[in-house]
Amino acid sequence: MRVVRRLCQAAPMPDRTSSKPPAAAPAKGYAWYVISLRPRGGHAALRRAAARRGAGLIALSPWRVRDREDDATRSALSAALAAPLVLVTSPTAVRAAARLQRLRALPGQAWFAVGAGSAAALRRAGIGEVQAPTRMDSEGLLDLPGLQHIEDRAIGLLTAPGGRGVLVPALEARGARVLRANVYERVPVPPLPRAVAALRGLTAPVVLALSSGEALQRAIQELPADVATGLRAATVVAASERLAAVARTLGFAGEILVARGPRPADLLAALDSASSPRGTPPVR
Repeated sequence: MRVVRRLCQAAPMPDRTSSKPPAAAPAKGYAWYVISLRPRGGHAALRRAAARRGAGLIALSPWRVRDREDDATRSALSAALAAPLVLVTSPTAVRAAARLQRLRALPGQAWFAVGAGSAAALRRAGIGEVQAPTRMDSEGLLDLPGLQHIEDRAIGLLTAPGGRGVLVPALEARGARVLRANVYERVPVPPLPRAVAALRGLTAPVVLALSSGEALQRAIQELPADVATGLRAATVVAASERLAAVARTLGFAGEILVARGPRPADLLAALDSASSPRGTPPVR
């Protein structure tokens, strides 16, 4: 498959210390690169999706994931799992919860997932019937019929601190009582020096895969100023309109595309409908 250059040509990220490419730049030269903001150790699926399109990947993790196993978390999880409605925000939340307590659907209980990945994780954990939106974000979840008339109902929420700031206020505004179980947490980590060096050395086009506004905000804050400036010229493929707006607010001035959802294949498929004729050809 041929990838046309200048798909998303960002200005080269300047290296203020040397005119030579840094030793830590990507070892293999690709026509273009995908920047991943997934947690440490969570880049494999996006790396494979990028490779199918002839692209390399630069891992720019703003945090790592750590399960919570304390007594308070176990107590909160038990309360959440006893609610008549249970909602999970990510596959990571499913896995962390299942390590603490066996997941099973109680009689009359309804389970909801924010997207297809979370729904699949629930099914693997033993929850047979899961409702998930086609539009895989908080807004799509809130549009599900089962979450429309929830006055005075308890909703168990399996999640992590921070993130999805739209969801809980919207559920509470509808009269629900949210029983939150933060079953894992995101531990901030600085950008790896090799990732910073790779970004500084890049002259190939770059695409930023955006599925978390919080991750993008932290990445911009933690990167050296010159690298953050260069990154803002990248093409962005956002998992939702809300995330596209976050990118604009943070000063991204290149093309911003909205994907069908947060899955790696969905994010990169958005490039096929780019307005520019120099976009990435579909995978054959």
